[in-house]
Amino acid sequence: MADRNITVIGSINMDLVTSTAQIPKVGETVLGNSFHTIPGGKGANQAVAAARLGADVTMVGAVGNDSFGKTLVEHLINEGINTENIVKVKDTSTGIASIIVSEADNSIIVVPGANNHITPEVINKHKDKIINSNILLLQLEIPLESVTRAVELAKKHGIRTILNPAPIQTLPKELLEMVDYLTPNEHEQALLFDSIDGTEEELAKFKEKCIVTKGSKGVMIYKNGEKIEIPSIQVEAVDTTGAGDSFNGALATALCEGLDIEEASRFANVVGAISVTKLGAQTGMPTKKEVEEFMHLHKSS
Repeated sequence: MADRNITVIGSINMDLVTSTAQIPKVGETVLGNSFHTIPGGKGANQAVAAARLGADVTMVGAVGNDSFGKTLVEHLINEGINTENIVKVKDTSTGIASIIVSEADNSIIVVPGANNHITPEVINKHKDKIINSNILLLQLEIPLESVTRAVELAKKHGIRTILNPAPIQTLPKELLEMVDYLTPNEHEQALLFDSIDGTEEELAKFKEKCIVTKGSKGVMIYKNGEKIEIPSIQVEAVDTTGAGDSFNGALATALCEGLDIEEASRFANVVGAISVTKLGAQTGMPTKKEVEEFMHLHKSS
């Protein structure tokens, strides 16, 4: 079996999830249905998704020296993730995400906190872990210069990289050129390419790197210049929070196992679909066995 050593560099947050029938307008107060604190952060979510699918995962991130930070690190350990490379930052709060869930969709406010302390210096400190990975998985909830430094190290040592460009921001062309795979949603892809000042040939190369998640419409990839549409898996959605993170963790795991980009995207599409059937980003992330059972039932139906 191929090496499944994945290093995830990214955010670690506590999700404060409020479920409500109606999202309040400005100045309005409404009654909610429920409230939960759930481990989250794009980086941690993607690490958990990969670990549950059988990958050997190391998390590089930061938490505050507070109760949320302690709880989140313990949670990652319980998920079988190597947490030795998580920095504990004094006098800074652990990152949080305030999430409102309504009608199976969500609105999110992220306060980065300790995540902003993942500096290029921290990346350099954990260089050995990065260059001994099979795949490096990143997002944009930590400083961009740190993402760039991590990709530079990976590129120099021949380590494949996946960048989930979320939350979306303008990215330097040099970074996009170094990354092996980009995993935007449709909105992020449009903003990403609108910001690139490049030739048609350069844009075509960037498109080949894209695996575009389209929610209920499935996934789109570009393979040898052709667009391939992978249809969605029909499930009853409860909460879409973390679906993209589930997809990214699954994609990294599948690529580590030697699947090509189309096969890996189809596998990740199934994992993303399963993840929306439960409340919370990590709560619905399936194990490899659950995915296999789901695929068997889906094939039989």
